[in-house]
Amino acid sequence: MKIFYLKRPPFLGKNVIAMNLFGMILARKGRTLSPTTVFHERIHTAQMREMLYVFFYIWYVLEWLIRCICYFSAYKAYSNISFEREAYENESNPGYLIQRKHYRWTRYL
Repeated sequence: MKIFYLKRPPFLGKNVIAMNLFGMILARKGRTLSPTTVFHERIHTAQMREMLYVFFYIWYVLEWLIRCICYFSAYKAYSNISFEREAYENESNPGYLIQRKHYRWTRYL
């Protein structure tokens, strides 16, 4: 997995550390990514692969929009996206990707 440190990464808000874009991590220049953050992004890469990348992004945005309507909060909507819930819950388990079953994120819908 390649990590690109950019001065002004696209789509990153002030509080966002990194973003996975088609299996590449975009991070702010001058910030160091922890192993936990890198593993979190590796989980997203596994999710992307099984959804053929494009469908991952379509689902991600649609789920975020629906949850924005439900929670009236962009951050709360982000925190409850099924992909994010799976990644945050398992980012501290280094063996997770080995034992992970396909489409595991659906358990978090």
